[in-house]
Amino acid sequence: MEAVSNGRSALCVMPTGFGKSAIYQVPGMVLPGVVVVVSPLIALQHDQAAAINDSTGATRAYVINSDLSQSERDEAWAAASDPDESRRAKFLFLAPEQTARDDVAEQLGGLDVSLLVIDEAHCMSAWGHDFRPDYLQLGHLVTALGRPALALTATASTPAQQEITERLRLETPLTLVAGFDRPNLYLQVEQHTDAAGKRKAVVEQVQRLELPGLVYTATRKAAETLAAELSETGLRAGPDHSGMRKGDREDVHSRFLDGGLDVVVATTAFGMGLDKPNVRFVVHENVADSLDGYYQEIGRGGRDGDAALACLRYRPEDLSLRRFFAAKSVDPDDLAQLFAVLRHQDHPVSVKELRDLSGLGQRKLSGLLNLLELAGMIEDGTGGYVAGDHTAETAAQAGVDQAEHRESIDQSRVEMIRRYAETRTCRRQFLLAYFGEELGEPCGNCDNCSPGSTSPVGHAGQQEDPSDGPQPPAPVPRSPFRVGTGRGHELRGGDRDRPVRGHGLPDPVDRPGRREGAPDRGPA
Repeated sequence: MEAVSNGRSALCVMPTGFGKSAIYQVPGMVLPGVVVVVSPLIALQHDQAAAINDSTGATRAYVINSDLSQSERDEAWAAASDPDESRRAKFLFLAPEQTARDDVAEQLGGLDVSLLVIDEAHCMSAWGHDFRPDYLQLGHLVTALGRPALALTATASTPAQQEITERLRLETPLTLVAGFDRPNLYLQVEQHTDAAGKRKAVVEQVQRLELPGLVYTATRKAAETLAAELSETGLRAGPDHSGMRKGDREDVHSRFLDGGLDVVVATTAFGMGLDKPNVRFVVHENVADSLDGYYQEIGRGGRDGDAALACLRYRPEDLSLRRFFAAKSVDPDDLAQLFAVLRHQDHPVSVKELRDLSGLGQRKLSGLLNLLELAGMIEDGTGGYVAGDHTAETAAQAGVDQAEHRESIDQSRVEMIRRYAETRTCRRQFLLAYFGEELGEPCGNCDNCSPGSTSPVGHAGQQEDPSDGPQPPAPVPRSPFRVGTGRGHELRGGDRDRPVRGHGLPDPVDRPGRREGAPDRGPA
């Protein structure tokens, strides 16, 4: 709060439920201008704006998105530019897709912006999870506004922190990394050999657990099917995924928050910014795409500080789906044509002009520009993009190489979640070391540390089936990673409890509390 109040940019990595929103909301009420908040989920934007307005007793927060009528959007812009400070909007919530629009960027440039907030900032990092190309243009917005920026996320390993800082062009930001440990979460992995047995085990387990809870699965169809199966057992269960109608999703969210649903079965899109403190379990029917994503999802359990279960139902064959999602390809002809368009211009070219010249949509254009820029084939200046002195074929190949590099990152993240699922060491030590923290001794609150123990959050008088319990662990080493080392991306079949290269882990003395300056540097 002190940093952003004094005009300094910041990157804040804090677990779910630790109060990241307060970091901009408290200073935002006393700073003279408007705080612009870029958030990826429209439902979350409305929830946060409503909470601010309820607490202030006046309409000081507005949302601008395509779901609103033109009159509602006009009202929001008018409130943000009101010359009377007592009536002026203090907070303006937009999606990253909105900020990429030229008319929106122009209107933002005319406002007295005091702070730019980028929520869920991991979305702009190839090292993070849920990568979204629309976030890549936010560095332009930071430069154009010339105001401090605050990047917020619940999960960002050291390389992700570095990439977020660089992409947003944050100069000497305060980097605040809170402890990642959630000691009230009991970490558990159950091994399975067939899909049908795994599904049956999930249904039986959820019936035994204290409610309410979340179940994550990999596909939309699985979310709907599993929710129906749980409903047949008498539980109040509902699905949530991005293919549902907006009204249906909003109904599921509100019923869950109000206690009208016992269980939500969701794909990974559910839960960003979810403010429900009493979630007693988070069960994953399928392996997550990364430890980053898994940590954020299990972080939605036990936010009230009481015991909660984080259980992963693991079948090695399920990794093939994650590897399929991680596989990325790019058409070299698209890269070559875009580079050729830039080469034929005698001036820096804006994104809007590039859209007109290339005929590409915003999302695809952002992705291609990102690859060419990372490959050093084009430069992004204040006036727009400029092509380097290369042939289109050379630029295309360099862009393809960058895409393959990103795929290697995603594949290594899948490998890391496999190692977490199969480790015989303390799971909490393994998980924390991935984020650069060192836990000096086994946690005593995971299945490998307490073999044969039951989940701490089952229904009273009911016990877990011993046949489902964890196997006795191997002796627990001091740490599954060597803290302080940086690694590349080599994948190997052996050494399962060693990290995939690529995660530069900070020295343990830097772990607690505030860390000044740029993040510890790892490989790009």
